[in-house]
Amino acid sequence: MKICLVSAFPPSKIVLNEYGYHVARELQADPLVSLTVLADELESPLPELADFNVERVWKMNRPSNHRTLLRALKEIRPNVVWFNLVFSSFGTKESPIAAFSGLTLPAVTRLAGYYTHVTLHHLMDHIDLQDAGVRHKAIFKLGGYAATRMILMANSISVLLPAYRRTLIQKYKGDNIHFRAHGIFSARPEYPDFSKRGNPDHRILAFGKWGTYKRCEMLIEAFEEQVAHRVPTARLVIAGSNNGNSPGYIEALRERYGSNPRIEFTGYVEEERIPELFGSSSFMVMPYTSATGASGVAHLAAEHGVPIICSDIPDFREMAENEALAIRFYPVGNKQALAREMIQLLENEADQHEMAEQNFSAALRLTMPQIIRQYVRAFDRHQRARALEAVSRFRRIPSWVPSRSAIFRASGPRWWV
Repeated sequence: MKICLVSAFPPSKIVLNEYGYHVARELQADPLVSLTVLADELESPLPELADFNVERVWKMNRPSNHRTLLRALKEIRPNVVWFNLVFSSFGTKESPIAAFSGLTLPAVTRLAGYYTHVTLHHLMDHIDLQDAGVRHKAIFKLGGYAATRMILMANSISVLLPAYRRTLIQKYKGDNIHFRAHGIFSARPEYPDFSKRGNPDHRILAFGKWGTYKRCEMLIEAFEEQVAHRVPTARLVIAGSNNGNSPGYIEALRERYGSNPRIEFTGYVEEERIPELFGSSSFMVMPYTSATGASGVAHLAAEHGVPIICSDIPDFREMAENEALAIRFYPVGNKQALAREMIQLLENEADQHEMAEQNFSAALRLTMPQIIRQYVRAFDRHQRARALEAVSRFRRIPSWVPSRSAIFRASGPRWWV
């Protein structure tokens, strides 16, 4: 089966590049899949990752990606075109035309005759536009509605929360909509080494792409004003880089709070450094004011058996309930409640161990190979159905026709190629 994965892809650092890499890695490991990654163009030339067939055929903030993508598909002739998308995959909020244009690509590829699947990581209907820093909210809502309609023109869609599936079915009357878990990035997660935690310091981790609705000021204030005084061995580690819509945010935080020796800013964390970063953390905090879907950061924490403290946001509540994740919630924006949850967890290592083991247990049920097998089985069923449909057109050929069996064989597409 030939699959083209349309996604941001390392060494690019734009949104969903890590998820695209892990999806591609699992597809690449399947001997029955021939994979081509149709990725974003890089600002400056960098070596491609080894062992991947990558063609960089589209560009962020460029409205005219259709021609180059369709040309690549015409040469490859895939059985499946798989889009890995958020609403800002093809353009930032400063380039709404490019963003909308990119979201019409699944409809265009289906109209061109390719089976098209979309993994949609969030819905505009569930995003707090004010919190995300959007100025013209009415225009964005209208554009989001139209873009969702365009995405629904794909053959099938996967969403990462049941609430998103309900919205697409009930509000948009969509069909062939599937809920599939986000998954963790490791195929074989290692049991957490608790000797690395609280030895000698308890490291409180905040990880992500910061800015807009992911901000650290309240977390830092809660740590400085209450947690640091109550627990002398506590340290705060803020890891990750700026959100593309918030340039300079981390640099401003570092300038304001960097003189505190108990607060560390790591900057962008390379893939190979992630296990040590999470493995040595006592717990992780997600101090968000809103959300845009299932959290990849929460799944990273689960993969490494790390407890989570999180804002009480409906998307995260549903994620925790559906996947049996151990998360302690505090009211959004309540600094006192956040500090109280952090102190209680720091002072109770038994709770840390229990939450860590629960998250690790959940991760074992959500490994990326298991998730990708669900997708590939669905694609395979579709290919088989198409083959049978093609053959069924010749059922009425009389049995006495000499070439009847040869016609049957020729009429069925070779879905296994």
